[in-house]
Amino acid sequence: MALQENIINEIAEQLLEAERNGVPIEPISKRYPGMDYEDAYKIQLKTIGAKVNAGATIVGRKIGLTSRAMQALVGLHEPDFGIVLDNKVLAEGQAISIEKMMYPRIEVEIGFYLKETLRGPGINVIDVLAATAGVFPLLEVKDSRIRDPHNTSIYDSIADNSTTGVVILGGKLTPLTEDLDLRLVGMSFEHNGRVIDSAAGVEVYGNPAEAVAWLANKLAEYGMLLNKGEFVMSGGMTKAIDVTPGSFFRANFDRLGSVSALFK
Repeated sequence: MALQENIINEIAEQLLEAERNGVPIEPISKRYPGMDYEDAYKIQLKTIGAKVNAGATIVGRKIGLTSRAMQALVGLHEPDFGIVLDNKVLAEGQAISIEKMMYPRIEVEIGFYLKETLRGPGINVIDVLAATAGVFPLLEVKDSRIRDPHNTSIYDSIADNSTTGVVILGGKLTPLTEDLDLRLVGMSFEHNGRVIDSAAGVEVYGNPAEAVAWLANKLAEYGMLLNKGEFVMSGGMTKAIDVTPGSFFRANFDRLGSVSALFK
């Protein structure tokens, strides 16, 4: 059963307040067990709309749950998406405070920088590759404004902008060439100088460009598109790792360069 508009507005304001004061709210799905997939996106878009009205700018999009196994685990048949605002993109090399973050976890992704707009439906991998100026490494620090996020519903995550926190972009933009197969791009992930994980692009929906195509087509259902000049976070290549003060993370990619972040 769809939530009424006044409830959508109320939950959106609660999420905004939680982000302002650093105090998570109780899980939405437990308070409104009838909420569904569409309710969750309505809440997400309501919070983003409020931030844009307050002066923020949409600069990117996020894709989550690109693993088929994870989709099955949470009861979805497709990934989910979130929206990245300009004030959530941080510079590589600066010490990042996690003081106001509630449940910070970091993961590694491949980003796409678009030179052309992608408007679904009907977008495929070839369209994505043709519209991409280049790809780059990035780190996402996921965060949740909802209490105990490990024991909540996927609807809570989607409503909370798919747990989008902050993003650190790598400084190298690599053009797509015939010999660059994103499925085969390897990556090693370090924490305080020790390799803790490794992966290849194929871990992301079988092909990171396939995930971007999915997003362009999904956004069309909401009357949205992927704009020229935006970047797209194609999905986590590894599991998310808890972030604590004093942590230094670096992801080293084959051919795409590296990206790092220090936390305080």
